[in-house]
Amino acid sequence: MKEKVVLAYSGGLDTTTVIPWLKETFGYEVICCCINCGQGEELDGLDERAKMSGASKLYIEDIIDDFCDNYIVPCLQAHAVYENKYLLGTAMARPAIAKRLVEIARKEGAVAICHGATGKGNDQIRFELSIRALAPDIKIIAPWRMTDVWTIESREDEIAYCKQHGIDLPFDAKHSYSRDRNLWHISHEGLELEDPSQEPNYDDLLVLTVPPEKAPDKGEYVTMTFEKGVPKSINGEEMKVSDIICKLNELGGKHGIGICDIVENRVVGMKSRGVYETPGGTILYEAHQQLEELVLDRATYEVKEMMSNKLSQVVYEGKWFTPLREAIQAFIESTQEYVTGEVKFKLYKGNITKAGTTSPYSLYNESLASFTTGDLYDHHDASGFINLFGLPLKVRALKMQEVETNQNSI
Repeated sequence: MKEKVVLAYSGGLDTTTVIPWLKETFGYEVICCCINCGQGEELDGLDERAKMSGASKLYIEDIIDDFCDNYIVPCLQAHAVYENKYLLGTAMARPAIAKRLVEIARKEGAVAICHGATGKGNDQIRFELSIRALAPDIKIIAPWRMTDVWTIESREDEIAYCKQHGIDLPFDAKHSYSRDRNLWHISHEGLELEDPSQEPNYDDLLVLTVPPEKAPDKGEYVTMTFEKGVPKSINGEEMKVSDIICKLNELGGKHGIGICDIVENRVVGMKSRGVYETPGGTILYEAHQQLEELVLDRATYEVKEMMSNKLSQVVYEGKWFTPLREAIQAFIESTQEYVTGEVKFKLYKGNITKAGTTSPYSLYNESLASFTTGDLYDHHDASGFINLFGLPLKVRALKMQEVETNQNSI
């Protein structure tokens, strides 16, 4: 009986070419596994394509709700943003995908898992760290790093290889943007984006949203509710998280929200330029943060910000299944106990404008914040506070005066 390999299958040219290569090079029985994180129409026709290319079986696994509830929500609660811009769309999805790949490999009794990530990118790290953490006994095959046996170097080579093996595919050699899509976002790399001096061709590039200048001339108000940091409703309609993201993608895309052009630092050490569309995610992050501004005290907010930055790095580097991520998430979850309330905002030409935030746990006190004197605040108390708060400055200044006087008297 042939040994089995589970292939992370997208249906694209790269992973389709890997199917006959795995059979020819290793003699494996190939089990394709496509993980549905919200790719939409990209899943159409995969079963026929995989089997035509030599796979014995194809799994299409829907993990959309798992992805939203167990990967997106913790990052949303943390306000995890990599290098101040990237909302971690691909980085969050990879451990979720790897976890299901391991489950299928166990079910099938496979000895190996294969992925199509290149040797220059972050995804090879994210897939392999996750697989090693969950199944250290399973072999990992990464064709693009195996240059001694993987001699394919281009799309033309891939198409030719498939034709040699009697596989006729609906692909051509014309280069296009390299994209990764899920429910949270879509990323774009390649073509003019490879030159940071060039402006993105948004008319050809954008999929989920429109450029702000092409958005409607009239803004749109949206009201959301959160419970313990988890989004619960839009405009009075309660929904599960995945449906909230879909709805906000629609609203945000309509109004030009969530376009991010970034030159980021990859884990492997190089800089990479890409454009991300995250309309719904951008709205969720902003709405959640508006609510936290009311609820979290200053000291907690400061430490949470540090933990948020650390979590974004941990997730970006593929270290989801680690004690550190679990510890950071536990802290973040403790800060969300009272992040409950309603957020209203206006979407208009790429902007999200506050229109009112309320919470039963709001720490905002109008009597304290007002310019008029309230019962809780005596202006005279500020004098003593300033004296003590500024004491180190005063002591240093006096010492410097003393030193200068002594020097001048010499």
